[in-house]
Amino acid sequence: MKKAYRIKKNEEFQKILNNGQSFANRQLVLYYLHKEGQTHFRVGLSVGKKIGNAVKRNEVKRYLRHALIELEDQINPNYDLVIIARKPTSSMGFFEIKKSLSHVLKRSNIFRQ
Repeated sequence: MKKAYRIKKNEEFQKILNNGQSFANRQLVLYYLHKEGQTHFRVGLSVGKKIGNAVKRNEVKRYLRHALIELEDQINPNYDLVIIARKPTSSMGFFEIKKSLSHVLKRSNIFRQ
């Protein structure tokens, strides 16, 4: 995923968290905000210290980014997303995280029809 498609600024995170809608399962929380006219969706990732040490947190972020790359063509480009990892993700592999992410995206109707 290109760095231009990542959300980095705290103001953008707060705007999505405060004004957007959310959906969650046991592993992930998804906040999303509809923004018309974007050519590509943008994503911010949050993996807290409860997940584990820096190595484990970076691994979870890598898995999430890679899952988003694989699901990229199915995701509606008119959304800004913030994905927050919960504690169970620390013991999950890539395919489990991808399955959980696709579940959250389907339930929140972000996948293209």
